[in-house]
Amino acid sequence: MATTRRVFEVRGLGKTYGSGPAAVHALKGVDLDLHSGELVVLLGASGSGKSTLLNLLGGLDLPSRGRLVYRGWDLARADETGLTRYRRDVVGFVFQFYNLIPSLTARENVALITEIAREPMAPEEALRLVGLESRMDHFPAQLSGGEQQRVAIARAIAKRPQVLLCDEPTGALDLKTGLVVLEALERINRELGTLTVVITHNAVIADMADRVLHLSDGCIDRTHVNPRRAPVDALAW
Repeated sequence: MATTRRVFEVRGLGKTYGSGPAAVHALKGVDLDLHSGELVVLLGASGSGKSTLLNLLGGLDLPSRGRLVYRGWDLARADETGLTRYRRDVVGFVFQFYNLIPSLTARENVALITEIAREPMAPEEALRLVGLESRMDHFPAQLSGGEQQRVAIARAIAKRPQVLLCDEPTGALDLKTGLVVLEALERINRELGTLTVVITHNAVIADMADRVLHLSDGCIDRTHVNPRRAPVDALAW
C-alpha cells in the first residue's frame, strides 16, 4: 500500500472523570498517529479506555490533557460550535445498536443523512456499497439484524466521512452475520479510503486490520501491525 497522509496526531492524551480520590483515569497519556485509508482495531477488556478514545476521536467528548490534532486542528481546544461542525462534516459513527427509524425504508433512513450533508453520495450508492441494493425499499422490521446494521453503516458513510468510528458494530450479531458486517466495513475502507477505527471483540477483523491496538488500564500496551496491509507511515510509527 502506498504511503498515506496522517489524519490524527495524538500526544499525551488523557481523560479523567471526576476528581479527588474517586477520580477515574480512563486514558493515561496515549500517543498515536492514524492515517487515511487505515483500518485500525481497538482491543482490550472492559474499562481499558477503548470507548473513551473513540469518543475523543469523534468529538463526542473533550480530553482532560494532551493534544488531539485532526489535520492540523487541535480538537482539544475546539469550542462546541467547532465540534458540532466536525461531527457533522468529518465523522461517521456506527454503534452496536442500529437506531433506524422503523417507519422509514432503508433508502429513507440513509436519506436522512444525505439531506443535511455537504457533499453526500446518493442513498442508493451507499446501500450498494454495503450490498443492499436489492433491499433499499424494505423497512427495518423486514430486514435481518445484519442487514439493519449494514443500513446503519450506509447511513454513516453517505456523507463521505473522512473518519469512520465503529463501537462494537457486531456486538448484537451472531458470528456469521457479524463477519458479513465486518467485510462491508473493510470494503468501504478500501473503496473510499476512509480512516476506519473499530472497537470489536470479533477476532476475525484482526486479520483484516492494518493495525491492532491493545489497550490496558488507559494505555496502549502493545501494537500488532499486519505487514500485508499496513501503510508505510504506520510501519515506521
